[in-house]
Amino acid sequence: MNIRLATAGDLLGMQACNLQNLPENYTLRYYLYHAMTWPSLSYVAEDSKGRVVGYILAKMEEDAAEKNEPPHGHVTSISVLRSYRRLGLAKKLMLLSQEAMATIYKAEYVSLHVRKSNRAAIGLYRDTLGFEVHGVEAKYYADGEDALAMRLSLKET
Repeated sequence: MNIRLATAGDLLGMQACNLQNLPENYTLRYYLYHAMTWPSLSYVAEDSKGRVVGYILAKMEEDAAEKNEPPHGHVTSISVLRSYRRLGLAKKLMLLSQEAMATIYKAEYVSLHVRKSNRAAIGLYRDTLGFEVHGVEAKYYADGEDALAMRLSLKET
């Protein structure tokens, strides 16, 4: 298993992984925008044949300064194919992206949204990575499900 920075050549594999696992899907243009704007924040996990089996798509919040907020990152999407779960890939992907946010962009925290019903993801974010629920966004998803807005401080204590 290899985890590395995502490249433009990985975008179709990332999109395929997303389409196979998640109900929220993005256009190839959206992946490309992330890859070109924040090339150091998105990572892929690939199998021995070079196939993308997991990814994290992340960004910096562009309007933080305009909103008088500190610099902070956001996890747009993370996914690992079912047959590669429970190997620690999602945790490794998250940690690499968070480290890049903190060191390169001086992000003070990272945020993400997760479906209220996604117990496995909530467990990863809260129990394994230390995220805290910052609020609930009603009907955040296209199907009307609420999202938990979660945050993790990236400041050293």
